[in-house]
Amino acid sequence: MSNVHLDLTDGVAELRLDNPTKLNALTPAMLADLERHLTVLETNADLRCVVLTAQGDRAFCVGADINAWADLSPMDFARFWIRSGHRIFDRIARLHVPTIAVLSGHAFGGGLELAAACDLRVANPRATLALPETGVGIVPGWSGTQRLVQLMPVAVLKELVLTGRRLSAERAYTLGFVNSVSDDPRGDAFAMAAEIKTKSPQATEVAKYMLAAALNEDRSAMIEALGGAVMAASPDKTEGVAAFRAKRPANFKDISRDDS
Repeated sequence: MSNVHLDLTDGVAELRLDNPTKLNALTPAMLADLERHLTVLETNADLRCVVLTAQGDRAFCVGADINAWADLSPMDFARFWIRSGHRIFDRIARLHVPTIAVLSGHAFGGGLELAAACDLRVANPRATLALPETGVGIVPGWSGTQRLVQLMPVAVLKELVLTGRRLSAERAYTLGFVNSVSDDPRGDAFAMAAEIKTKSPQATEVAKYMLAAALNEDRSAMIEALGGAVMAASPDKTEGVAAFRAKRPANFKDISRDDS
């Protein structure tokens, strides 16, 4: 049985972590489920927003299940565990639609890094955020020292990483990491998704790419996505494909010149 569920209604997808007995700690199977669902979402032309939630109100996600990685060799830990998490979280960050994380409770370690991969975050007042890795002899491994440094003050991030202290939802909101604090964060998230649905799909997608490029989030991929979209709508693309199919030389016209 999957511990990550995907529900899609009217262009809004809900990805739900469902491992409440372990406070939604991520296992290899859950990472595989996330990746499988992302493959579906990436090819859904009608998708407008993704809301990432978790079962229960004690925790959004307390990070990686320690039993899943504790006995891995150093090379396997780096080669498979760390890289798998990075690959999947990067796919979330690169989705063509806005993503909203619902922090219904604790977001620790990989759970905080997962929330950071989303575009927007809403939290329950009782939610707490933390990077406790140094307390078990490791360091943040799924972008905690990279993506998070763009989303909160460096001094605060150092406090989380070096001391393991917890950040309250209210302080996270004051710092701008959390967009809102609410007793009904899931309801708030779906209200935001409804607002997003009223906007231009193309403009929303392009705006997300532009913001990602400005934040240096794999700038080359974002720039190439924008360039590809522009050219896909151009007369040159239409002519080039027609010429290829007709097995004739392409006749590209310089539309910047006025031949009238």
